[in-house]
Amino acid sequence: MSSLPRLAAQDGNPPEISIVVPVYNEEAGLSAFWARLAPVLDSLGRRAEVIFVDDGSSDGTPAQLISLRHLDSRVRIVGLSRNFGKEIALTAGLDHASGDAVIPIDADLQHPPEAIAELVARWRDGSDIVIALRRDRTTDGLLRRAASSLFHTVFTRMTTVPVVRDAGDFRLLSRPVVDALRKLPERTRFMKGLYAWVGFRQTTVSYDIEPRVEGRSKFSAWRLWRLALDGITSFSSLPLKVWSVVGLVFALAALAYGVYLIARTIVRGVDVPGYASLMVVVLFLGGLQLLSLGIIGEYLGRVYDEVKARPLYVVRQRIGFDRDDPGAG
Repeated sequence: MSSLPRLAAQDGNPPEISIVVPVYNEEAGLSAFWARLAPVLDSLGRRAEVIFVDDGSSDGTPAQLISLRHLDSRVRIVGLSRNFGKEIALTAGLDHASGDAVIPIDADLQHPPEAIAELVARWRDGSDIVIALRRDRTTDGLLRRAASSLFHTVFTRMTTVPVVRDAGDFRLLSRPVVDALRKLPERTRFMKGLYAWVGFRQTTVSYDIEPRVEGRSKFSAWRLWRLALDGITSFSSLPLKVWSVVGLVFALAALAYGVYLIARTIVRGVDVPGYASLMVVVLFLGGLQLLSLGIIGEYLGRVYDEVKARPLYVVRQRIGFDRDDPGAG
């Protein structure tokens, strides 16, 4: 996926644990997040780095990150040139992580930093991926919970990728897993599907999701819908194949109806069919054709993005690495 080498820390001592934190307009909550994360890292007794990926924030987030860097040398900053989206920001974080274990976590404190110790313990026991599972989703609205359940049901039925329910991006990935993910070249990225696709030995731990400390989710209903489409189209071609079956069914129905009309005309003479029924059939089939074209268009648009082969992201600034320079990933 990326030709970037593993970027080492400036002090020359490679970290054992890399924490990847994608941020977008998180100015208000960064201090509270760091106040809980720093003691957890201290208690691990292992060399650690925290890579904040600033996904084109328009508030004071970059300045807050610089302040954290001055406060603690474990902080590294990757500033993207614009907002590329969380999936790409996570990818940029994995590209820049040097640790033997990498842990993506959100900065809104819905992912409790205190659970990191248990993730590391399970990794030391031999697991390559340790997935943090939410015990419940009471902090989400009823509609959002129903939509999430429906998506996972549809995704499981349409693909062979075993995505775990109630699992987000909060998990531990061993170095072999991260290296495998970095080799995946696709531009349309559904990270939870990619985590599952690479395989490796997996285990789970549970945690209680907490309310957001500040602000609100950056994922609108429209962005969640686009993410769901990306997930399905990235891992299943069933929506394309199903239209062959639909076309066959309607062709057979049309043939049967044609035979019926011929037989009725022979028996009863010439008959003029009703205008209303004709319009219903025409409009119905026209709608199906437009729907099938829309599905084909979704796949074609993704093929178009892939063949352009643009970089996944553009880095505006790196701070805390041995190469603090701009570049593309």
